[in-house]
Amino acid sequence: MGTDRPSATGTNIEGETPQTEPAIDTDEATLTDDAELERTLGLTGGLAIGIGTMIGAGIFVFPGLAAGRAGPAAAASFAIGAVVALLVALPASELATAMPKSGGGYYFISRGLGTLAGAVVGLSLWFGLVFATAFYLVGFGYYAVDTLAELGIAVGEGLVIPIAVLFGAGFTVLNVTGTENAAKLQNGIVALLLSILVAFLGYGGLDAVGLVGDQAAPEQFAPFGAMPVFTTAALVFTSYLGFAQVATVAGEIKDPGRNLPLAMVGSVVIVGVLYVVTIFVATSAFGGERLAELGETAMVEVGRHYLGTAGAVAIVFGGLLATMSSANASVLSTSRSIYAVSRDALLPQRASRINLRYGTPHVALGMAGGPILVLTATGRVELLAEVASFLHLLMYGLICVALIALRRDEPEWYDPDFRVPGYPLVPALGAICSFALILFMQPTSQLVGVAIMLVTAGWYLYYARDVDLKGKL
Repeated sequence: MGTDRPSATGTNIEGETPQTEPAIDTDEATLTDDAELERTLGLTGGLAIGIGTMIGAGIFVFPGLAAGRAGPAAAASFAIGAVVALLVALPASELATAMPKSGGGYYFISRGLGTLAGAVVGLSLWFGLVFATAFYLVGFGYYAVDTLAELGIAVGEGLVIPIAVLFGAGFTVLNVTGTENAAKLQNGIVALLLSILVAFLGYGGLDAVGLVGDQAAPEQFAPFGAMPVFTTAALVFTSYLGFAQVATVAGEIKDPGRNLPLAMVGSVVIVGVLYVVTIFVATSAFGGERLAELGETAMVEVGRHYLGTAGAVAIVFGGLLATMSSANASVLSTSRSIYAVSRDALLPQRASRINLRYGTPHVALGMAGGPILVLTATGRVELLAEVASFLHLLMYGLICVALIALRRDEPEWYDPDFRVPGYPLVPALGAICSFALILFMQPTSQLVGVAIMLVTAGWYLYYARDVDLKGKL
């Protein structure tokens, strides 16, 4: 691919024009004017990114909340979320191999559907990631308090929010001072987490089916009927937000036509199986009603039920690592979302300023960290999770629509290494399922999500209505 692609045009209210980076893609690297991204990530590296950003809340924070809503059928809720994520992962893979750019879903939508859709998604994604990060931080606060309790230091739930806010500020500062060490830490955390989970779920699964320990008393699969299965799927979809992060490193993946879709689909399948087994093991231990009473750290008691104190400590440690990993990764993703939008002149371009000492987008990190701390202070776990899901489902649905639009127009520059099998059925189903899942959310979450969309659309019309991004690389 060459550099003779059409460039974004127009100016925002401050007279700024989109900054473009002409790219040349080769088998060894993605070359731009000011950087060379070597293709060093194989399938394993891509899977680690997807799994690492998804493994947290679904396993360690949601079982109590989800089982309280749907009983054992919460396992089906996680399966529904995985199917929707898979239907989006395939179109996102095609778009990522055609446009290996930072910005991911925002970039695909702005170039496929135009600047208004891009602005709503890009700015909403900023808020969506802020809500998701706040949710992870509150979960981290609960696990931190439980960790102290396991160590014999009873501090009560009054410290959950102060701890969450303190560590949120710490993760923001960590990302400002550079992400290389944080990335190494993240890989280690993922490996350790998977080891803990495979051992725990393996034993818990054998116990749940009666092969070891006592036979669990059967509980009605869907005690509250079918509707809560879908409303719970809408709540827990936050657990699947990480697979799209693989697309943001498309320029660094070896053989992207093969490895990118395999990494995105594979990470959803692996994490989806872990989630379903976790709910099965948890509801076999206590039943939905008891799990709901135990709340955000129900899995600690599930661990204690199966493996005694060692099981409780392992889950407390795993939950602390997982929520910390998800929160840290999301702070980074939020800042990169702001960075991509500001480079396209939809926000003031000073937001994409790079810190000369650390080489990180410090203004964008500040714009991420501030709102995260404010929302974390509310402690509204379910609202935070659902609004994050709403805004991401909007983006995922529009990714599928963008693919259909680009396939229909087939511009000269559109030359993906991977094409979705089953087109147009797969992207059409992905769009329908993403938008449909929003309808099952709580009215408050829907109102907050719609309000954010209206505010972002209003901002675009005021600030950047003359900027043209459609079809412009």
